[in-house]
Amino acid sequence: MRKIYLHVIMLFLGVLGAQGQIKLKPVPADSSNYQSRKLKIDEINLVSAYYNQSGNNSAVTGGIGTEKLSDFANTFDLQLSKFNRVGKKNTFLFELGIDHYTSASSDKIDPNSISSASRADTRIYPSLNWTHSNESTGNSFGFTGSYSGEFDYQSMGAGFNLTRLSANKNTQFDFKLQAFLDTWTVILPVELRTGDQGSGSRGDSRGNETSPRNSFSSSFSVSQVINDKLQAVILVEPSFQKGLLATKYQRDYFTDGSLQAETLPNKRYKLPIAARLNYFAADHILVRAFYRYYMDNWGIRAHTAELEIPIKLSSFISVSPFYRYNKQIGTRYFAEYGQHLPGITYFTSDFDLSTLNSDFYGAGIRLSPPKGVFGWQHLNMLELRYGHYTRSTGLASNIISLNLRVK
Repeated sequence: MRKIYLHVIMLFLGVLGAQGQIKLKPVPADSSNYQSRKLKIDEINLVSAYYNQSGNNSAVTGGIGTEKLSDFANTFDLQLSKFNRVGKKNTFLFELGIDHYTSASSDKIDPNSISSASRADTRIYPSLNWTHSNESTGNSFGFTGSYSGEFDYQSMGAGFNLTRLSANKNTQFDFKLQAFLDTWTVILPVELRTGDQGSGSRGDSRGNETSPRNSFSSSFSVSQVINDKLQAVILVEPSFQKGLLATKYQRDYFTDGSLQAETLPNKRYKLPIAARLNYFAADHILVRAFYRYYMDNWGIRAHTAELEIPIKLSSFISVSPFYRYNKQIGTRYFAEYGQHLPGITYFTSDFDLSTLNSDFYGAGIRLSPPKGVFGWQHLNMLELRYGHYTRSTGLASNIISLNLRVK
């Protein structure tokens, strides 16, 4: 139910964090210069985003009903660094995310209650990354730990990252491993509860079963500087999930009038393959082109293409219009309201897993005046972005975000 808007938010914040310029050939650090061993603040970033959506294909009520939802997300990250005795750099990145959402469709888990468990909730997700790097070679490695908590799940995460550069700095290899160990609270629609099964709400003393869901992902990318104007990146991100992958409070209706909770396989393999080109069309114009092909063992296939063109209007003002198109072939387990056949093993009416087309477009403006934003020297960047998302199922959403960076 929340998958679609979380995907759009993370996509939008990912675009927001991209740099307007790419340093094609990093300048090696002068090892003869003294490097301070004191822990210092490199930068602080604050991103706030507001998201809202509407639609009429709620999976909670079997693929029909309101999808109205709003989310206010905030992330704060603090980056610190320190050089050790042999001149290697240790970077520490602490990030804290807090978002609060309200969802009209979630209130239909138990229409007889005053409010269902997930009618409104707050999610908190801190993380900490440590990276050890050699500035003269550009090589680095690091580790990440993370946590995320919400009303019906808890998640613990761990990750490893590795970067290697060629001797001439024109080729870069990045490798990442991540694992997320989640625990779901199994909440059923009110019609399907038996015995003392609870609603999952904080005021309900009845217990609910919990079920694990573990996710493991990897990322392999190679970046190549082709010439002074063109850089290419190839990216492969295989992943595997095991455990409770269905959302059990989502209903599915059958042709005989019966009702069951969503049921999906307990294993899922995903394989996205992507390519990105960054082209400096002129001194003040950068063209970013992106394409991704996605496949998984549930039968979903998707093509995604994106174009973003940052344009530098002056030495400290730039605008970045962008457009992303996605075409998806849905899972074999999907059927609309009342169309599932009795006796099948797996079934869902979640339109996020259906065949669909979507468009996401918008623009941003970025300010980085030499004397600081609003005359404050340390506030060296402000970026405001807006995006509008529509898809062929009727869902529409808007997102606006503000990014402030202090150095």
